[in-house]
Amino acid sequence: MKDLHLGDRTVPAIGLGTWHMGDSAATRSTEIKAIQAGIDAGANVIDTAEMYGNGRSENLVGEAIANINRDHLFLIDKVLPSNASADRMEHRLDTSLKLLGTDYVDLYLYHWRGAVPLSETVETLQLMQKKGKIKHWGVSNFDLPDMKELLDLPGGDQVAANEDLYNLGSRGIEYSLLPWQRQQGIPLIAYTPVAAGDERGQLINHSAVKEVAEAHHATPWQILLSWAIRDGSTLAIPQSGDPKHAVDNVKAGLITLSDDDLAKLDTQFPKPTSKQPLDIR
Repeated sequence: MKDLHLGDRTVPAIGLGTWHMGDSAATRSTEIKAIQAGIDAGANVIDTAEMYGNGRSENLVGEAIANINRDHLFLIDKVLPSNASADRMEHRLDTSLKLLGTDYVDLYLYHWRGAVPLSETVETLQLMQKKGKIKHWGVSNFDLPDMKELLDLPGGDQVAANEDLYNLGSRGIEYSLLPWQRQQGIPLIAYTPVAAGDERGQLINHSAVKEVAEAHHATPWQILLSWAIRDGSTLAIPQSGDPKHAVDNVKAGLITLSDDDLAKLDTQFPKPTSKQPLDIR
């Protein structure tokens, strides 16, 4: 199973995303089982956010992990820009902790840039860390200029990760952001790692992806995930409300793509040759 260093922990490179989970009472039980099945299969990172269902995802995660050893888990949560100020962050964080049923999160991310000065947000994140309510802090949806500005701030070099859109069909961050993060030793958390909507259908049904999948006796989904974590510095957080699919996602961490596999995929889905805009989700 591939893993990477995140904060002060070594974690499996495939985690569990929860975007859109917890919104429906009809699927709640199955979604809880999917999270638990993913954990049983070897995942211990769960990614959520206050934005996801206005706390419903956090509440779902809290129920799913209620009887699981907290020390085994690595919980990632995110604060909205509107709550990323000195006078609002702690209150919102306390709400998130209550919904999750824990007294700390392992990694707390600033979801995207807002009106609050970045220096104030960083100072407040550091305060939450000193209080023990978060183990580490990071950012999400930051582009290269954002990251450079962050590292110029006092304490900004303590950023533990940046979470951005990244998959075989959306490689925009490879132009400048990802190489810079690699130089700085800042891990990437890849959201939507198997794409979404029409793009996802195009990827999983593409002949090159299917050919590589057949060679590894794997599913196209697993090949897309294995591709996303190929560099050893990326955590992929696919979302699934289906227990079997969640287990299959985690098992993608066992697949190692060959140079020929990667070349075949690069031919069909080439690296960007110019900067591409961020797609915030």
